[in-house]
Parts: sequence; structure tokens; C-alpha cells
Amino acid sequence: MTSPTESGPVLDAASPLPPEIEAADEPTRVPLAIEDWATVLIMGLLACITFANVLVRYFTDSSFAWTEEFSVFLMILLALVAGSAAVARDRHIRIEYFAESGSMARRKRLAQFGAITVALLFLLIGALSVRVVWDDYRFEETSPGIGVPQWWYSIWLPIVSFAIALRALGLFIRRGRKTNYGDSQR
Repeated sequence: MTSPTESGPVLDAASPLPPEIEAADEPTRVPLAIEDWATVLIMGLLACITFANVLVRYFTDSSFAWTEEFSVFLMILLALVAGSAAVARDRHIRIEYFAESGSMARRKRLAQFGAITVALLFLLIGALSVRVVWDDYRFEETSPGIGVPQWWYSIWLPIVSFAIALRALGLFIRRGRKTNYGDSQR
């Protein structure tokens, strides 16, 4: 609902933008197109793999053994890449009642607190997963489905985790500079 003092529709993070409002990302040093194109490529690979497997199953009553393992890996990678894009765009999950209420200073502190905790979490995940990758490499672990080296899959967790942490640090810096946090008439 809109109040008489508001000039337009109230949007939350889940609302689609009306056509008269252009969707614009905040300027970042590292282009957000990286995550966007990675998402497109991963989704395209998933679609092709799944479609090929459906065709093979339909015509031969058997399937490619590698498709399930590789599809699960791609879905996990997709979730991480999308998480990076969500952090960079400040579209991560939060309770809007708390994040968007109160004074401008409170909203700024909460935005910075959220960004720094995300950065710390993914720095920790990245640091701990380096050990997992090293163990997979050192002990020559192989994947259960097709027998490729397990580190081919696990190497992406620390890489993307550190990328998410860097995106969160960038968000922390941008939120430190930002002065307008929503409608100041609340």
C-alpha cells in the first residue's frame, strides 16, 4: 500500500520492477556481468546436458553415467555464482522490517554489519575449503560416479567463496559511502 506522502509504488526486493522504472545496478569496480554471464553459461550447460541425457534415455533406455554427477556440480556452482551476484547487488535474504526501518544511521550500520558478516563467513568457508581441496589432491580422491579427480570439483568452492567475500567487502565499502537508505519520511 502507498501512503499519500509517497510518490510511487512501494517495492521490496522480491517485487518485479514496473516497466517505467529502469533496473540499474550500482557501479562496481568489477563488472557484475561476470556473474551474469557465468550464470548463463552454467544454465546453458545444464540444459544441454539434461536434454542430451533425456534423448539418450528415450532412444536407448540407458543414460550417460556422467550427467548426474556433472549436473549436481553445476547446480552447486550455479548457486554459488548466483549468491555472489546477490551479494554484489545487495539482494540477499534479510528481514526487511529490521533492515529498512529506523534512522538512516541505523540502516547504514545494519547494511554494513550484514555485508561484513557475509564477508567473514565466506572468507572462513574459503579458507577451510582450501584444506579440503588439498586433501582431495594429495590423497588422489576420485569422484564416485565417473572417477575423475575430486579436486576438479572441490577447487571451485574456495575460488567462488573468496569471490563472494570480495563482493561483500565491496558492498561494505559502498554502504559506508551511501547516505540515502530508502524513504527518509518513515
